[in-house]
Amino acid sequence: MQNISITSEAFRNGDAIPAEYTCDGRDISPALSWSGIPAGTKSIALIMDDPDAPRGTFVHWVLFNIPAETKKLPAGVPGNKTLPDGSRHGITDFGRTGYGGPCPPPGKPHRYYFKVYALDTKLDLPAGATKADVERAMEGHILAKGELMGKYGR
Repeated sequence: MQNISITSEAFRNGDAIPAEYTCDGRDISPALSWSGIPAGTKSIALIMDDPDAPRGTFVHWVLFNIPAETKKLPAGVPGNKTLPDGSRHGITDFGRTGYGGPCPPPGKPHRYYFKVYALDTKLDLPAGATKADVERAMEGHILAKGELMGKYGR
């Protein structure tokens, strides 16, 4: 499987996520850029989650059917169920669509993974689908994958 390179102008891989992008700040999504999307890609999916949450992995962002030619997302992607380019938001563990920033309990910083997938299909799922729905629909269709990890603690 090919690798996708993901970067953010807000933080480097393994570094702290600035408070602006968390529940302690403006709670907006950071700008993300990627490269290495292979030929044959029909759509891109993005999942952000926190494997360090007390009750198991917590889902912060699910966005799928991003057009294949997309190379970046600006900061502050609106939380609408469907975006003007046809991208669809899934439901997060906050119980809503759109980005939900880091908001860990006090203690050790948590790790937040932004995972981008290049898919050979568009997902036949409605807006509001769960991360599990998206992962199931992606099975056998992932051409490339990449991840960016940021940390946040309180």
